Amino acid sequence: MNAAILPRRDVRPLAPGPTPIIRTERLTLRPHRLGDADAMTESLSDFAVTRMLARVPVPYDRQDALDWLIPRTAGFESDWMLAITERDDVHIGCVGIDVRHGRWHLGYWLNRYYWRRGIMSEAVAAALERFARRMPEVAVFSGVFADNPASLKLQQKLGFDIIGCAEVYSFARNTMVPHIETVLKPGALRLSQAA
Repeated sequence: MNAAILPRRDVRPLAPGPTPIIRTERLTLRPHRLGDADAMTESLSDFAVTRMLARVPVPYDRQDALDWLIPRTAGFESDWMLAITERDDVHIGCVGIDVRHGRWHLGYWLNRYYWRRGIMSEAVAAALERFARRMPEVAVFSGVFADNPASLKLQQKLGFDIIGCAEVYSFARNTMVPHIETVLKPGALRLSQAA
């Protein structure tokens, strides 16, 4: 059989282009910098934040931040990992849209001292809107731990649908945790709900 007609399993999906700078009414979402390491370490040293994330170790230290930042700032990654900042340009969180197992996946976190101000809704909506303009036919997958109803509410108001439930290992909790899986289908983004 001709190898040229067999599907390649190592091919990445089409990419949305370089990580953009996105400005909203209150925020700037920008590519990460090595100088973000200290602010990231402060945020991700807080168990209230990391307990809701699957892939962040505890304890989290500056070297963990640098290990994550170096490939992203060196241009080795084509995924979008956007630092959330306010007018002072200090890193307060992250919105990422990256490829996992051949599918685009949304992840996000925010320093606890910025919770309940609508910042995450504004940041996620802006990132998804820009991504949808560049990749209009692409579904975006995500999910939340079952004990994170605020994050699930954010996703649902943006148009994500629940598609299943699984258990996901949480490094911070050092155990398997029930996880609600979601998807945002092409054309389903509801920006008016994010306000």
